[in-house]
Amino acid sequence: MARILIVDDSPTQLIGIQRIVEKLGHQTLTAEDGAAGVAMAKAELPDLILMDVVMPNLNGFQATRQLSRESTTRDIPVVLVTTKDQDTDRMWGMRQGARAYLTKPFAEADLTDVIDRLLGGGEPPPLPAA
Repeated sequence: MARILIVDDSPTQLIGIQRIVEKLGHQTLTAEDGAAGVAMAKAELPDLILMDVVMPNLNGFQATRQLSRESTTRDIPVVLVTTKDQDTDRMWGMRQGARAYLTKPFAEADLTDVIDRLLGGGEPPPLPAA
């Protein structure tokens, strides 16, 4: 069982994602904006962070950048879970330190696959060709 921090300013999205994560058997922590998410991540050191982008106080790109630059949180995988679906948004998010990018609305199976992959339960990467 992993501890997963969900950061989203929409109560509906927060509860929906929390339900999926808990159904997978993981413990959830929640924060309602980027600043609270960064503080929670530093205090709790979760195994994975699911981060919205469009939020007050500190957006998800800024929060992800802060977490990826902080020595205590840089190894925590961050998944950006957002309505921002442009290629430039995806590229910018990955440059900020995100390990995956999932566009809302998403299929439950897609979220499950991303969580499993980043927590080490998914398919191993293919071996390089000899």
